[in-house]
Amino acid sequence: MSDDSLLTFPCEVPIKVVGRNDTEFRDAAQGIVSKHYSNLRLPDVREQTSRNGAYVSLTFVVDAQSRDEIDALYRELTSTDEIVMVF
Repeated sequence: MSDDSLLTFPCEVPIKVVGRNDTEFRDAAQGIVSKHYSNLRLPDVREQTSRNGAYVSLTFVVDAQSRDEIDALYRELTSTDEIVMVF
């Protein structure tokens, strides 16, 4: 598999996850990212609430070692019902 990534690994990668402004979303997103990156620290997570307060985005800054790691995280996040969007 060729690595067409513009990233040079290892590197820090921000992953933004969007969902409803509720505990289920936060727990699901945090749980999945923590499963893939057990060394995640709370200062590495930024939260932004939508203008109307219905949605929230969480940005996780992870220390990625490979594109495969990022791809696996993205696949799991996008297959979770509580998560609306990942970028």
